[in-house]
Order: sequence, then structure tokens, then C-alpha cells
Amino acid sequence: MARSIYITSAEGNTGKSTIALGVLDTLTRSIEKVGVFRPIARSTSERDYVLELLLAHDGVDLDYELCVGVGYDDVHNDPEGALATIVQRYKAVEALCDAVVILGSDYTDVGSPTELGFNARVAANLGAPVVLVLGGRVGERLEARTPDSLRQLAEVAAAELHHEHATLLAVIANRADPDRVDEIRTGISSATADVPVWVVPENPVLVAPTMRSIMEATGGSLLKGDPELLNREALGVVVAAMGMNNVLPRLIEGSVVVVPADRTEVLLAVLMANESGTFPSVAGIVLNGGFELPEPIDRLMEGIRSTLPIIRTELGSYDTAVRITQIRPRLAADSQRKLDTARAMFEEHVDADELLALLDVERTPVVTPLMFEYGLIERARANRRHIVLPEGEDDRILRAAATVLSRGVADLTILGEEIEVRSRAIGLGLDIQAAQVLSSFDDVLRLKFSEEYHRLREHKGVTLERARDTVTDPSYFGTLMVHLGLADGMVSGVAHTTAHTIRPAFEIIKTKEGVAVVSSVFLMALADRVLVYGDCAVIPDPTADQLADIAVSATETSLQFGIEPRIAMLSYSTGESGTGADVDKVREATAMVRKRLVGVPVDGPIQYDAAADAAVARAKLPDSEVAGRATVFIFPDLNTGNNTYKAVQRSAGAVAIGPILQGLRLPVNDLSRGATVQDIVNTIAITAIQAQAARP
Repeated sequence: MARSIYITSAEGNTGKSTIALGVLDTLTRSIEKVGVFRPIARSTSERDYVLELLLAHDGVDLDYELCVGVGYDDVHNDPEGALATIVQRYKAVEALCDAVVILGSDYTDVGSPTELGFNARVAANLGAPVVLVLGGRVGERLEARTPDSLRQLAEVAAAELHHEHATLLAVIANRADPDRVDEIRTGISSATADVPVWVVPENPVLVAPTMRSIMEATGGSLLKGDPELLNREALGVVVAAMGMNNVLPRLIEGSVVVVPADRTEVLLAVLMANESGTFPSVAGIVLNGGFELPEPIDRLMEGIRSTLPIIRTELGSYDTAVRITQIRPRLAADSQRKLDTARAMFEEHVDADELLALLDVERTPVVTPLMFEYGLIERARANRRHIVLPEGEDDRILRAAATVLSRGVADLTILGEEIEVRSRAIGLGLDIQAAQVLSSFDDVLRLKFSEEYHRLREHKGVTLERARDTVTDPSYFGTLMVHLGLADGMVSGVAHTTAHTIRPAFEIIKTKEGVAVVSSVFLMALADRVLVYGDCAVIPDPTADQLADIAVSATETSLQFGIEPRIAMLSYSTGESGTGADVDKVREATAMVRKRLVGVPVDGPIQYDAAADAAVARAKLPDSEVAGRATVFIFPDLNTGNNTYKAVQRSAGAVAIGPILQGLRLPVNDLSRGATVQDIVNTIAITAIQAQAARP
């Protein structure tokens, strides 16, 4: 039977979907197969956006239709029949999963005093303990609840759950007054006996509507601007139905500005203020009234070339403002800042280990790709390091930086012109305030770095004048930051070649003592385990000595990431059967590795199938400690390694994390030019973990 947890509330608008996301994240770190179930949806004919959001989570692999119980109408028409259907449909999900996150009803369409009671009955019949979410805000103006009012609400709700024989597991007060967290926790605890109580304070980002939702709510359309910026959150509303002299002082950082379409001077003033850098940056403009812009104004706006979203609506100023303020905040898969913020708030304020203990969850021996990625994040956060990102002009870098900073994975320096980098981040709705932004033309550092680079490379004919030019290259600038201790590691490559990224490291950082070459590995996260593949990116045709170096470095890397090393030195032949220069090279390298890594299981030459498949291993090498159980695969050349990792990635659905450079004194890692935001986040975490070992 799957372990289940039922998340419900005593009223609507508590933000319990953010709590459900946090619980789902927590479970997928420890359990292989986690499901989601929505016993009561608003409708069975229209898709539930919260359920879709949870099903889109990387750790969930279920069809939407399987995960819905009944609609509100079904409950109204026949409560007992609806309950029977819910139990039946839940059992189908439970049979496929090791744990299920069950999300109670929303109180959106038919909220009533009996709705919590019905959710409690469902939880009792599903055998799922309840996490009760209390809303820290109440009323149309969303005023903060006092600790005493939350205590009373908890008392009433707990009694209702008890009356329906549901088990209360924990209470989470969400969107609570940030200044009264301790009082709120104490008050609720007094009403719920020994049940754990966690308090998640209000965060303005989570309750802010996006420009896209504003466009939908006002029935508007995008007149000008970058469509991608419609996902930015609007943190306030400014109604600019006045002269520009009065509008400009009222602009608020991150706000949406409502401008009557016939007040073109105000429109231009807001656009200029947003571009100037001396006024707050706004999230967007809503032109109301439906008037067409005069041709000269339209031409003038084209010359400004602003990317700021401008939405046109037929509504008047008052109706536009009312529609915006009535938007119900919600999580959405396309709002990275909200998802990052929700996860960070849950991780900071809810004790994940205590929650897992309450559910009696033990970590599975299986390691899924998602579990491995979470493990990387947790290890990096445990001992934060400073990573430099030289490619601040790329949006993927900025998005990854926002995620890394919000979740406390690492401290960051982003290279680029500060006003350009920060302006683009603000425009994308990303919070990178905690990052340092540096220009590679910074006069003080350029002088310091050029002198150091000249000292290191003078024997190669590098003059001081040439060094001054070289160090302004972001890859060289970032590498020198690592070399001189201004950063602990560097991640680059989304806009540069591998050679451009790692050449400065060869020249400046150099290899570890006892290691002759810099090589690379990929961490291949399969469905149930993680393997190490090397070298797949750097050395085209390694010698026997270099192969041995690659294997030794790969062993160290595997240990850094919690993978027990069993090394397979791969060839087209297994054991003593083959002859020829290529297989002899592998045989010689295997002997070297055995001498250098006493006590570590090593076998070679060995074919891939004998190294990976237990059945083949029994036939070919029955006495081998490695055959059929290999975790570190060392390929004889780059051609074989690169093609094999890509074949496994595509055909087996493996997550390939890397390339991870190894053998350097200090960590520098290369990214694929097709890297996703999650790839970049993972690589930053890996680099931080390597830095922990390099500079304890």
C-alpha cells in the first residue's frame, strides 16, 4: 500500500497548491514512484490547472484522467456515490505508486461549511493522514490574521477532522504575517496538541498576478513588447489617469501601470522612465479605453525599442483596475520565479525530515535521476561556495542564476555590464539581487588579472600589453577569479565552445599534483542508478598513461558524488582473448590503474555488455568483481565515449549530467551550447561540490 498524504484547508485561497508542490518535492527526493490525486475537481469536463501543474513535476509519471476523482456536481447530487467513486479511482493510482499526494477541494465554486467535513471523510476512507493548511490572510483586502484567530480556526478545523475520523498529521499556516511567525506557531500549537505546526510567511511574489493573467483578466491583447516578458509578476497597480508630473513619482518597482490610451504623453513618460534607470522598473503597461494610438506616437515608440509588454483593453480605468485586483494568484508552470520562490519558502519553513518521519518514509536504495539531482542541490547548499558565470548575456544563465540564488545552492558572480544584466533579469521577472555582477573590463581587476596572467605566461612570450587584452575575455576573467580565490569555481559554455571554456583553465589553473591530463566524465542518471562515463569530451585518442589518469580521476569524481567505484576499462575484447594495439593499450592502462588504486575493483579489457549485464558477465567473467556491476566506464577513445553516452541518453532515456571536467586543481566546468536551465543549475551544484573538496 502506498504512503499517502491528504492536503486540505478549511476555506479557499489558502495557497495550498504551493504546499502541495513542496510536499511533492520532499517525497520525490526519497521515493521512486510518487503519484498525485485530486479527489474533487471543480469540473470533470474542464482540466484542473493545479493538478496539471503537479502532474508536470519531473517526479510524476501519470495521465491526467487517471488522477481525477469526481466533480463538485457529483458531490452535490450524490455524496455517497461520489465518495465510492473517489475511493475506487484512488485505488487505481495507489496501485501504481509508492506514495501519493492527495489535494483536497478548492472551495472556489461551492464553498460551504460542510466542505471540510467531506474532505475529512474522503481522507478517512482513503486512509490518508491530513496536512491542514490555514490561510494567513482573510477578506477581500486580504488582511493578516492574528495569532488568536488562526488558533481558533485551527481548533474548529481539527475538531471537524476528528469528527469525521480523519487523522491530523500536521498544520501549516500559509501566507502568514511575517512579523508574527513565532506567535502564530505557539497559538496554533496550543489548539492542536502534539501535532507539528509550521508557519510559512507571506511572500509578495507568490500572490502577484503575471502580466499574462492580467491580459486575460482584462480581455486584452499584446500591443507591443516581448511576449516572453508576459510571465513577469506585477507586484502592484498604478492607475495613471493623471498628468505625467503626478504619475512619475507614483511609479512602484515591479508594478503594472494602467494608462488611458488617449493620455499618450503619460504612456511615453512611463516608457522613458522605465528605460532611464533612474525610476523604478515596471512589469508592464495596460492601455485602457480601446483608442488607437496616433501614428506619430506609434512611430516614436518604435524608436524607443522597449521590450516592455504593452497590453490594450477596451475597458475603462476603473474596470481595468478592478479586474486586475480581483485576479486570484496561482502557481503556473511558466512562472519560474513563482515556482522557485514557492520551493524556497517551503524548504526554509517546513522541516522536510520531520515530515518524512511522520509518514514513516525510508529512503529507497534506488536512485532516480530526480533523486540524484536533489542530492546535488542538498550537498551544495550544505556548504555554499562561490561560482562565477561568465555568460551573463544569455537568458538561460540568468534564469539558472535566479533558481540557484532562491534555493541557496551557491553564491554567484555573473560577468557582464551591470546595468544590462540586471535590466534584462528584471525584464524577465527574475530576482538576481543577491548576485554580484562584474564587468570583465573592471579597471581594478583588469590591472590585477593582467599582471597575474603576464606572470604565469611570460615564459610563453605573453607581454603585459597582450595580457591586458586577454583578461577582458570573460572566460579568462572568470578563470582568473577562481585562480586568485575571488570565486571557488566557474561554469561556462552556453555561448562558447568547449575549447574556449577550458583553454584558460589549462593555462592558469593547471592540473592536480599527480595528474597529467585534464579529462571529463558524464554522470549518467539511469532509471534506477547513476553511472560514470569517461572520457567523452576532451581527449581524442588517449595513450595508456592517459587512460590510467582518466580512470583515477573518474574514481575520485565518483566518490565525490556518492557512487561506489567499480571500474570497467572498456575495449572491443573481454579478458585475454583479444590482441592488437588498441586492446593492448587498454590492458596496459588497466595494470597501471590497479597499481595506483589498490583496493578499488578494476577490470579490463572488458566489453560494455560484460561490464553492464549480469547475465553476460556470468558467461564471460564469472569471477570478476566488476563484470555485470560496473559503475565507472572508461572508454578507449573519444569517438567511442561520445557516441556511447549520446546513444544511452537517447535510447534509454538517461539524464546525462556533464561534461564534468576532472584533473584540474580548482573546478571549471563546461556546458553544452544546448544546455537547459536545469542543466545549468545541476552543473553549478556539481561545481560547488567539487569546490568543497578543492578548498575545504
